[in-house]
Amino acid sequence: MENWFDSAVFYHIYPLGLCGCELRQENHVNEHRILKIRDWIPHLKELSITAVYLGPLFASSSHGYDTSDFRTIDPRLGTNEDFINVCKALHEEGIRVVLDGVFNHVGRDFWAFQDVIKHQEQSAYCNWFYNLHFHEISPYQDPFVYENWEGHWELVKLNLNNPEVVSYLMDTIMMWIDTFDIDGLRLDAANCIDFDFFKQLRRHCKSRKADFWLMGEIIHGDYNRWANGEMLDSVTNYECYKGLYSAHNTRNYFEIAHSMNRQFGPQGIYKHLKLYNFSDNHDVNRLASALSNKQDLFNVYTLLFTMPGIPSIYYGSEWGIEGWKGKDSDALLRPCLELHNSAYDLSLADHIAALSKLHQKLSALRSDEYETVLLRNEQFIFKRTYKDNVVYVACNLNDQPYEAAWNVQGNILMDELNDHALYSVENQTAHITIPAKRSLILVCMEREPHNHEESGDQASVDTNLLNAALPMPGRYRHFKGKEYEVLMIAKHSETLEDYVVYRKLYGDGGVWIRPLAMFNEIIEINGKKQSRFTPVCEE
Repeated sequence: MENWFDSAVFYHIYPLGLCGCELRQENHVNEHRILKIRDWIPHLKELSITAVYLGPLFASSSHGYDTSDFRTIDPRLGTNEDFINVCKALHEEGIRVVLDGVFNHVGRDFWAFQDVIKHQEQSAYCNWFYNLHFHEISPYQDPFVYENWEGHWELVKLNLNNPEVVSYLMDTIMMWIDTFDIDGLRLDAANCIDFDFFKQLRRHCKSRKADFWLMGEIIHGDYNRWANGEMLDSVTNYECYKGLYSAHNTRNYFEIAHSMNRQFGPQGIYKHLKLYNFSDNHDVNRLASALSNKQDLFNVYTLLFTMPGIPSIYYGSEWGIEGWKGKDSDALLRPCLELHNSAYDLSLADHIAALSKLHQKLSALRSDEYETVLLRNEQFIFKRTYKDNVVYVACNLNDQPYEAAWNVQGNILMDELNDHALYSVENQTAHITIPAKRSLILVCMEREPHNHEESGDQASVDTNLLNAALPMPGRYRHFKGKEYEVLMIAKHSETLEDYVVYRKLYGDGGVWIRPLAMFNEIIEINGKKQSRFTPVCEE
């Protein structure tokens, strides 16, 4: 049985950026900006988003990862009541809510650390922080030093070996679940946190909410160390993040194919995991800025949504917006955006919306089965399967169309991504032209209906579905050998039945019409099943 996160499509929002907050918390005026997220719900629905991951939104001094109060929404965003309303609105539309859990460190304005500054060695909270020593002067001129995160003295490391700290955090998480009904946590800097804390966190959260999702930010290392039955459900897939854009920039699909096979192939080391896949986020360059050729955006997202794991979109990247990581600031990665802007690439958003729907529709795309089928520097075809449901994903990053041939299961392929175009399979071999800079998602089908447990999949198809699939304009060969050109699909003015309009490519070039059902028909000649009309690949 699938958990909700097994079929989830995430939308990652950095609230302080999206909502246009000041870079620093200078006062405590509640601005109610978090309510803006409610206005984005129709857009999320258009993208078929099922879960949002909201970056840090609890009270902090600047960027959100320097927490000052775990139990209060940042005043720049609004109030706790505002966020209750946002969560309620998202849940009413079937969208889950995952928050950023920053437990490795806090900001210097965190109330317990402020108590240490005020009372120094007399503070009851000295043991809440790692390696606190009162024999040196800190860069902030404190009469003590402390362990920080990666040399950033404004980020004070919490002592997660202190039961009081752990108890405080667990109680805080229960407040988030009980008050806001959140569905999961993304654990910041997970590689810096003790495993025992994650084990206790898992027991604590899942005892309150059995399907609560825990995902860790991991950049390097063996993901199995953190994602397992005792700790986290998932981690960030930084290995494939890099390969997704780099393989296109170097025109070398071998790079991403190697990572996907290493992770998910027949001997894949992460076959049993649902990794969190992404092409950009609040810490790295926007995908449109990372790619040398923006036409490759379409294929990157096709790979993101069809590889094993959980796909995620970073807010605004569905429109191809740019953003670079600055030397001293990540503000360009985290802009304030509005829903309607003439500069947005709406065709990319439409492509992502279609991919999102297919990810949820086709169980093969959510399974852990993956196999490389064809691999060239600029072409990549792989197979996803679930039981007897088979899907082929074919990508071409070349500037010219590519005619691919490979062995397939079934006798018909339907391109779910491009107008349900049909392709016949002869002698268990498909010959299909992949358009330049584009991709296909091909579902294997048979004409005869079968009984399948997964009724939503297209492992088989009945006559009505075949009749509904519209042939693409182009050359077709009749089973008797003559060739024709499909011009368009027309409707009967009285019955509204679909007809194919096509012309002869021989003789007088006459124009004909034929019922769509008959044009798409599978016939049997001498005991062999074949299409009445078969697409002809251009040379």
